[in-house]
Amino acid sequence: MKFPLSWLREHLETDATLETISTTLSAIGIEVEGIEDKAAQLASFRIARVIEAVQHPNADRLRQLRVDVGDGRELSVVCGAPNARTGMKGVLAVPGDFIPGTGITLKLGEIRGVKSEAMMLSSREMGLGDDHSGIVDLPEDAPLGESYVKWAGLDDPVIEIKVTPNRGDALSVRGIARDLAAAGLGTLKPWHVAPVTAAYPAPLHWRIADPRACIWVLGRAVRGVKNGPSPQWLQDRLVAIGLRPISALVDITNYFTFAIGRPLHVFDVAKVSGTELTMRMARPGEELLALNGKTYALTEDDGVIADANGAEALGGVIGGEHSGCDETTTECFIECALFDPVRIALSGRRHDVRTDARSRFERGIDPALLPTALEAATRMIQELCGGEASEISEAGAAPAWQREATLRFARVRDLGGLELDEAEVVGRLERLGFTVTQRDANRVTVAVPSWRNDIAGHGALAQDPSLPADRARIAAEGCAEIEPECDLVEEVLRLGGLDAVPAVSLPVTSAVPRPALSPKQVRAALARRVLAARGMQDCVTYAFMESTVARWFGGDVAALNIANPIASVYDRMRPTPVATLLEAAGRNGSRGFRDVALSEIGGAYRDPTEGVSQLLVAAGVRSGNTVANWASPARSVDVFDAKGDALAVLAALGVPMAAVMLTTDAPGFYHPGRSGVLRQGPKTVLATFGELSPALIAAHDMAGPVVAFEVFLDAIAEPKRRKKGLPDLPAFQPLRRDFAFIVDATVPAEQLLRAARGAEKTLVADVVLFDRYAGEKLPEGKISLAIQAILQPRERTLTDAEIEAVTAKIVAAVAKATGAVLRG
Repeated sequence: MKFPLSWLREHLETDATLETISTTLSAIGIEVEGIEDKAAQLASFRIARVIEAVQHPNADRLRQLRVDVGDGRELSVVCGAPNARTGMKGVLAVPGDFIPGTGITLKLGEIRGVKSEAMMLSSREMGLGDDHSGIVDLPEDAPLGESYVKWAGLDDPVIEIKVTPNRGDALSVRGIARDLAAAGLGTLKPWHVAPVTAAYPAPLHWRIADPRACIWVLGRAVRGVKNGPSPQWLQDRLVAIGLRPISALVDITNYFTFAIGRPLHVFDVAKVSGTELTMRMARPGEELLALNGKTYALTEDDGVIADANGAEALGGVIGGEHSGCDETTTECFIECALFDPVRIALSGRRHDVRTDARSRFERGIDPALLPTALEAATRMIQELCGGEASEISEAGAAPAWQREATLRFARVRDLGGLELDEAEVVGRLERLGFTVTQRDANRVTVAVPSWRNDIAGHGALAQDPSLPADRARIAAEGCAEIEPECDLVEEVLRLGGLDAVPAVSLPVTSAVPRPALSPKQVRAALARRVLAARGMQDCVTYAFMESTVARWFGGDVAALNIANPIASVYDRMRPTPVATLLEAAGRNGSRGFRDVALSEIGGAYRDPTEGVSQLLVAAGVRSGNTVANWASPARSVDVFDAKGDALAVLAALGVPMAAVMLTTDAPGFYHPGRSGVLRQGPKTVLATFGELSPALIAAHDMAGPVVAFEVFLDAIAEPKRRKKGLPDLPAFQPLRRDFAFIVDATVPAEQLLRAARGAEKTLVADVVLFDRYAGEKLPEGKISLAIQAILQPRERTLTDAEIEAVTAKIVAAVAKATGAVLRG
C-alpha cells in the first residue's frame, strides 16, 4: 500500500522526520518497501525569469538568455529550447546540481563562444515526464526564486509498505497513524463525524436473502448530485498512490478505502431495477459485466448484490458496469457492507479479480466502523457533489465482535526474552487501543478493539476433521487459551521495536545433529545419485501435461483434471514421469540432440478413488545411441539398458535381488514384446521397464528407439536394521560348475536360475547366466542356456562324490521346473 506523507499527517500529529517514520514502521512490523521522494532530487531547482532571450551569435538553433535567479543575480544561459522567450518563467539548475533526467551533474561551460552559467530545464530533464519539446513554462504568478518542488507540491514523499495477511487494519492511513502514535511518534488526531440529517425516505432498500452473501449492510441515497471531476487535491491523492481518478463519486469511495480502510460502492439509483437490492448467492448461469469491462461467469459459491434484473456486483470484490455511476448520475446510493472474509477471498481467487476492496475484506475490516463511514462518505459527497441525503436502509445486524484476551506478564519474558515493567506492558496495549478490564499482580485482561480482528479471533488454521472428538475438543480449548495470549505478547514486543527483542539461539538437543532427512528422502537422494552415476541427466519437469498426451500413459481419468491450469496445454496431472521425460527427450531430438539419457525423481498421479493418489517414482528415458568408448562402439539403446537402470536402483536401495521376479505384464505404453515388470512377490510391483510403444514414439515424432523405466520408491520396504556382525568369510574356497541346458524358447531364463539356486541352499551360493544360444544345431523352438553355479563349502572340503550329488540335484531341479535337459 502507498500513501503520501501529507495524508499521514492529517491523521497523526507529529514532527518526526521521514527517516524516523520509515524506520519506526519497519521496527514495529510494518515493512517499508520503498519511498518515492521527488523533492530529494529536485530540491536545489529554483523558479527563474528570462530577462532577455536573443539569437545565439554563432548558432542558428540556440538562444542566448539572461536569467534572473531571484536573489539579485543575473546568469547567462545558452538554451536550445524553441519556446524560450523574453519574460517567461521556468525552472533553473545551477552548476553542481544533479540533473536526474540525463544523469549528469551540471558544470560551468561555454557553448560556441558564449558562457553558459546555468540550465533551464524541461520536464524530462527533471524526471517528471517524457516531454522534452521545450523548457517548462510556468505561470506568471510563480514566485521568483522559490523552490520549484515546494511551489509545485512535489515535496510530499510517498511511502510504500508491505502488510502481512493478518493486519487488515494497517491497510489504511489512519491505521498506520494509530500504530505510529502508539510507538511514540506523535498523537493520533481525533476523527468525529456528525450525523447527516435525512431529507427523504430511502429509494432503495436492502434485503439479505442468504447470510452467506452478507452479514450486515447499510445504505443511503443522495439526490441532486453533480458527478463531475473530483477536486484537484483528491485527484492528487489518488494519483500519488497509483490510482486513476474517474469521477467525484467513485474517487470518494476510493478515498475512504485508503483513508480509513473502509471499502464503499455507489450505485446509480436510476439504473437499478426495482426498489430492492438483495444480498444473495449467484444463480446457475448468471453472469456479471464488471467495472473493469470483463464478464464473469458466476458460481453458486459467489455472493452477489442483485436487483430485480440480476447481479449488479460481486459483493466485496468488484461492482457491475450496468449500475455504475457516471457523469449522468443525479442520485447515487452508497453501499456499506460487511462480508465474510473467506468467501471474499475464494470468490476473488476463483475469478482472478484483484481489487483494493477485496484485499481489505479478505483480511477483515473494522465491523464497528460501518455507521461512521457511511456518515463520513455522505458528508463528503454533499461537499463535493451537492445534494441531499435520504434515510438509512439497513439489513442484517452488527456481529458480536467484542472479545477479551488475557496476558500473563511473565510470558513476555518467557516467550519474547524481554524484561519489561508491568506498567510498560499495560501502557503499550492501551496505546494500541486495548482497554483494561481486569488486572492483578500477575496478569491483565483487556478488551480487544474492533479494528484488531486478528487478536483473539477464531484462529488461522482449521482442525483436521479426522481428529477424534475428544482430541479435537482439547485442541480447540488449548488454542482458545494460548493463541490470544501469544497475540498480545507479539503486540507488546513489536511496539517497542522488533530489533529490541534479544536474539536467542535455539537449544541444542544433542552434540551430534540428528538426521534431517526422512528415510523416504534418503532413498530418493540415493536413487538420484545412482542414476547420475549411470550417465543420466537429472531433470525437473512439470507435474502436469496435456490430457491428450496423458491418455497414452493411462491418464484418461477425470479425477486428474486440473481445475485452474497455468495454461490450456497443462490441464491434467501426469500419470508417470516417463510422460514428461519423453516430451523433454522429444524437444531435445527436434533440436538435433537425439542421444539423451534423462532421469527424474518425482510424482506419478493416480485416481484418488483407487487409494493412493500420488506415488514417488524414479523414472528415466534413454533415446538414440549409447556413448561410444574405447571398449565398445556406440549402439542403439535397448530394453536391457532400461532393465539395468531399474535393477541398479533396486540394488542400491537394498532390495534382495534373489527375491525379485520378472513378469511380462508391463503397462500399455511399453512395447508388448520388449518390456517387463520387476516384482517382489506376486503383488508388489517394484519397477517397470522396456522399449516404448512404436505408436507412442511415432505420436511424439521421434525416430526411436526409446527405452524407459519406472522404479516405485514407495513400494520398496525400508531395509531392516540388523546388528552388524563379523563378515561371512568361509574358510574354504568356492567351486564353480558350468551347465548348459536345452530348453523351450518360451521358458524365461529366470525360472531356470531360480530352480538351480533352490536345488541345494546350503551349498549353492549363487547362480548366474553367462550364455544364450539359438541356432542351426538346436531343434526348432529350442535354445541353450548356460549357467554357472557357485558352490561354497563351509564345514569341510567337498569330495568328488558330494560334488556330483550337488550337480545331480541342480540338473534334476532345473529339469523338473522347466523341462530342460542337459546339453551333451
